[in-house]
Amino acid sequence: MPPNHPTENQPPLVVFMPSGRRGRVQQGQSLLEAARGLGVEIESICAGRLTCGKCKVQIEAGRFEKHGITSHPDHLSPPTQEELDLLARMSADGCRLSCQAFVQGDVLVFVPEEARGQKQIVRKSATERAIPIDPAVRQVYVEVEQAALGEHRGDWGRLQDALAGQWHLHDLSIDLHALRRLQPALRKGKWRLTVTLWDEREVIEVHPGYREGVYGLAVDVGSTTLAAYLCDLRTGQVLATESAMNPQVKYGEDLMSRISYAMTHADGLKKMHDAIIDALNRLAAAAAKQAGLRARHIHEAVLVGNTTMTHILLGIDPSELGGAPFALARREALDIKARDLGLRLHPAANVHLLPSQAGHVGADNVGVLLAEEPYHQDEITLIADIGTNAEIVLGNREWLYSASSPTGPAFEGAQITFGMRAAPGAIERVRIDPQTLEARFRLIGEERWSDEWQGDPPAQLAAGICGSGIIEAVAEMYLRGVLRPDGRFDPGLQHPRVRWNGRKPAYVIATADQTTTREPILVTQDDVRNIQLAKAALYAGAKLLMNRAGVTQIDRILLAGAFGSYIDPQYAMILGLIPDCDLEKVYAVGNAAGDGARIALLNRGKRGEARRIARRVTYIETAVDPDFQEEFVAALHIPHARDAFPHLDGLLPAPRPVPSRGRRRRRQLN
Repeated sequence: MPPNHPTENQPPLVVFMPSGRRGRVQQGQSLLEAARGLGVEIESICAGRLTCGKCKVQIEAGRFEKHGITSHPDHLSPPTQEELDLLARMSADGCRLSCQAFVQGDVLVFVPEEARGQKQIVRKSATERAIPIDPAVRQVYVEVEQAALGEHRGDWGRLQDALAGQWHLHDLSIDLHALRRLQPALRKGKWRLTVTLWDEREVIEVHPGYREGVYGLAVDVGSTTLAAYLCDLRTGQVLATESAMNPQVKYGEDLMSRISYAMTHADGLKKMHDAIIDALNRLAAAAAKQAGLRARHIHEAVLVGNTTMTHILLGIDPSELGGAPFALARREALDIKARDLGLRLHPAANVHLLPSQAGHVGADNVGVLLAEEPYHQDEITLIADIGTNAEIVLGNREWLYSASSPTGPAFEGAQITFGMRAAPGAIERVRIDPQTLEARFRLIGEERWSDEWQGDPPAQLAAGICGSGIIEAVAEMYLRGVLRPDGRFDPGLQHPRVRWNGRKPAYVIATADQTTTREPILVTQDDVRNIQLAKAALYAGAKLLMNRAGVTQIDRILLAGAFGSYIDPQYAMILGLIPDCDLEKVYAVGNAAGDGARIALLNRGKRGEARRIARRVTYIETAVDPDFQEEFVAALHIPHARDAFPHLDGLLPAPRPVPSRGRRRRRQLN
């Protein structure tokens, strides 16, 4: 096909796919320059020096009526032998390097996924959405002018000039670590360097010659658990995931107990700070090892956590968070060198903390907002990140309210007689037969229900009951009449599964022959009470936000957090953990706080979005709200003392009158 050369008044038309960007460009301009001029990001580390091979593209041939052009590979300058050799080594025959292909005529260019400067990660929750990859850390390749006698700019000055001339990067600083490595790297690389940049303003690493590899770590610093995600910052790929218990649990299971520990022990803050830093170092090392790397290869970390966790992480006394007015040391986002925190990452690595909203709603909740984006939705959405401390957000694109509720550690298995963490052997599902009141259950790590064992029990018998299991157990006990709406055992119920120790009843979930200890696993009256207290705190917080917003119905509910992923929405609503909603619009979204940290790690623009959203949310202080206590007391009932649950019609038992105190006393005497 003959070249379609442009006329004097008609420069070549270049169309880039799949973006659809198009425009007329100067004849003789490289495709890489043309792409950047049209706002199409094609990856290039070596700046056209035939080193990285990242900018490969495919040239389409034929007539494209939609665009009104005839495209052909001959409409570009012919490839040199050096370009052909590099493409052959990459097994990319049939492609061109956009830095070496110069426009001579109309052409349609397809940019493959691996060459796109803004790749996309699709993360699925309720809907699929794309996350552009634009990290704060990136690498560039430069050729630096050699030092010469009588020329006194210094090697850093020469590198600055090279970065300005070849990459249009100005006003850069250089970390001391990189400065110490600069001169030997320049000479070893024969004045060619790969430079690692942070936020387009600081050089944090230099390597001789051409080098690839930038990595980041996103961490959700939870009160009970830590979750870390090691990512390739160039592609956005999650290379490794690691989790661990927060070692601060030994100083207190909830936030207030840790604040109290810091207040009452002279070395309390230091102990908790050292513990979390050591745990983060272990997580980083484990994640790096899993990916075939070392922790020193991690160039940046983004951390989220509640305000108490971030204060302790930074070595800031959290005492002011222990009482009104619950003052933060800092609300805004923070960038700090990892080495200043004692984190053993890359020597010049940066740590970014997302902003907080208020006294007890921190960066983890901002991470949830980034991940779920209720501020872009028309529906009224309730998001509950359920843990030792529950963070709640209610709103849509018009308004957002947030609150924190002290749910305590019961949902994590603590304060429950046979409670345990979610681990193999933990009871995670419970059903009670409505006729016989016999219980059956399912264990983590075992697909069969307990009534299906039939002489073939699993290798791991029941060891305890975890949070999702205790929720289902209490809800089932209510549905089957073992419990009354006020949470008390029915005093008139006589059944082998119900045991009375004086005035303290308990229900047998697992019999002795089904457990590892050969002792039955029970749900006691105290266990039920602790679950009531936890669920009432969450529900009351949500109800306060609904009252403040003036809404009586929620369109959808998202259950966030590791625990939220295991909750059956129907049982959560039967228990009265969440307000009434269409059950098809209630679903778990996993560790949304960790997802938000990962989003901020992979896209620096999202950090600005986080700052704007954090300032926009209206925070409701449940601890001093005059209506909280009233809402809390009403929410102690199962599912609630006065709120209706029309979406549970046909599932809840018919209301029964609660005997008066005198009638209960006479029944016990008889």
